[in-house]
This record gives sequence, C-alpha cells and structure tokens, in this order.
Amino acid sequence: MNYGVFQEYYSDNWTLQGSQELTGIIGTTSNGVMYLSMPFLFALFTKRWAHKRQTAALCGAALASISFLLSSFSTHVWHLVATQGVMAALGCALIYSPITLSLGEWFTTSNRAVAYGVVLSCKNIVGSACPFLLRILLDRYGFRTTLRIWTAIAAGTSIPAIFLIPTHPSSISLNTHQTPKIPWHFLKHRTFYIYSVAIILQSSGYGIPQTYLNTYAHEVTLLSQTSATLLLTLFNIPGIIASAFFGYLSDNKHFPLSATTVTSISAVSSALSAFLLWGLASQGSMTLLVLFSITFGFFAGGYSATWGGVINELELEAAQRNEAIDTGMLYGLLNGARGIGYVSGGLAGVPLLKAGSMSSFGGFGYGTTYGPLIIFTGISSVFGGWGLLWKWKQVLHLI
Repeated sequence: MNYGVFQEYYSDNWTLQGSQELTGIIGTTSNGVMYLSMPFLFALFTKRWAHKRQTAALCGAALASISFLLSSFSTHVWHLVATQGVMAALGCALIYSPITLSLGEWFTTSNRAVAYGVVLSCKNIVGSACPFLLRILLDRYGFRTTLRIWTAIAAGTSIPAIFLIPTHPSSISLNTHQTPKIPWHFLKHRTFYIYSVAIILQSSGYGIPQTYLNTYAHEVTLLSQTSATLLLTLFNIPGIIASAFFGYLSDNKHFPLSATTVTSISAVSSALSAFLLWGLASQGSMTLLVLFSITFGFFAGGYSATWGGVINELELEAAQRNEAIDTGMLYGLLNGARGIGYVSGGLAGVPLLKAGSMSSFGGFGYGTTYGPLIIFTGISSVFGGWGLLWKWKQVLHLI
C-alpha cells in the first residue's frame, strides 16, 4: 500500500542497473502475486491443513522479512521485482490466507462482513501511518537501510499478531476424521462469475493511483515531496472508516441493501472521483488532488469490504438450492480475482504511461502524460459495479 513512496524515491534517486520503468510494475505485481496465490492457499488451509494455519503464517512472516532484507542488497531492478514484488508478496499471502480463514470461522453470517471490514480497516491504518515514516527514513538513510529497518518492523509486528487469532476448534477437529471435500457447486452458477469479473475490473484500476499518484503530484502539479507523500496518507486514511462502513452496509438489518447495490455505490463513486477530481487537476491544484485522495480512498478502498455481503448472497443462493458451500474457499477465489485485476492493471500501466508521453498536450490531468492512466482508472472503477446492471436486467426480464 505504501509502494508509491518507494516508487517516487527510485524515480528521483536511481542508482540500480536496468530499466527504471520496471519499478512501475513492482507495486501492482506484489498485489497481484499476493492475491493470485490466495485461492491455492485457501484451498490448502480450508480443510486438509487447517491445523497447520499458524505454522504457515509464521513461515510467511519469516519469508516476507527475509525478502525485505534481501531487497536491501539489490543492485539490479529485477532484484527489486523478485524480492519486493514476488517473494515478499508470497510471504504476506501466507500470513493473510490462513489467518483470514480462522477469522471467518469465528464469526457468523450476521457479522462476518463487519469482521472482515474491521480487519481491512487495520490495513488502512498501516497505509496511513507509514508513508511519512518511510519518507523520513528514505531521505535520511536511503532505501537500503530503510528496507532493513522495515524488515525489523515487519517481523516484530506480524509474528506476535499471528497468535491473536487461533484456529477455530471446529477446523482442528476435522483432522481426526476423514477430511471432507470442498464443495464446488457455486462454480455452476452465474452469480459467482458476475462478481468475479466486477472485482477483476475494479482492481485493475485501484492499484494505479497507489503507484503513480505520488509521482504525478511531484512531476505534474509540482508539489513538494512532503505534499506528495501527504496525498498517499490521505488516500489510505479514509479506508479505515470505509472498510467498516461498507462491511456494515453489507450486514445491516435496518436498511438491507443487496450486495450489488453496495458494490455499485463503491464503484460508481470512486469512478466519479477519478474523472472529476484527478482528471481535472492542473498544475498547483493541491485541493483537487486532496479531494481525489480522500474520496477515491474512501469509496475504492472500501470495495473489498463488500465481499462479505457477496459471500452472504452466494451462501443464501446455495441454501435455496440445497447445496453445500465453503465460504472460506469462496473468499479465497474472490481474492484471486482481485489478483488478476492487480496484475492486469500493472501490466497496462506502463504502456498507458508511454502512450500519454507521446500524446500529452498540457492542461488538466487528462492532457498530461498520466491522462490515459486517469481514464483507465475511472473506466475500470465504474465497471466494478456492473453487477447492478445484471440485476436490473433480471428484474426487467421478469416484468
């Protein structure tokens, strides 16, 4: 979430061998690898290896810490891609997957979305606090020492936290009998694919501002490094509230909203902020960029918290069809869809930036090198809510 700070530092202090442009894919590659590996990890730790969840999470913490340490010795850009983009991501996925499975088992369908939302809010707390810390460390010590300090922070916080969420007794008891098979009935039904495609599209644009907003603010709007770092902090702070808020919207019983409605609120609102705020930002327009960071960070940052409602809807459909469903495995597959989106967005970002450099004509954000990235972010975000169109089509068909 804080890779944008490193991206800006690498841009201004390039000392490595290889193409500097490749640093633009590290952040999205990291997110992509982490989320793409989750379906496989969720499948492993849902039933068969449930009793090894904490051990796996501890191995993940060790892998992530070692990866950050190795990254500090990088001499070529591909070293950064391999350590920060791939190895550290796998380590984080090994922490997140088994622990999230255990978390989901401790909560019922009535409050599961809120529980996921609170956990995702903690992610945003880190994303809000760390940009300035990393900026100070990078300016004072350089990226090598900063990564070594980050290694100690990652190990010192993740390892104790793993023990806070033990494996649910029901999962441990399964290992004394024959391990049940994971039910895959939901793969036969359209609803799962509607939401998966929406997640892929939304995620492909979500990682773009995280990677490029810092450099955009510094290069195009000519803001100071401190102001550019502030934007990344403002991008993450709203997610603290948004994740819990959208989790509550998905679970609330007073004004029940469908999963498609909640995802559409997040998707359409974040798309509008990209088109109307980032796209219209011009040189020196700090106000618009601050508003964009806050609004996009809130609505797009809360999108993944809507998945609790998606899972509840799929669980209800399975019950109506008298089919079994494994919500942990389902959550892993939704994360996998997000990984596809992250990787797609990262791969698209580099050629879009090149296209902008060949056709930039000044003016607002649309007329700069980053214009194609802004348009891509807005379009992909709005399609994150396309499930609502599918619902309307079903209703009109019935009429």
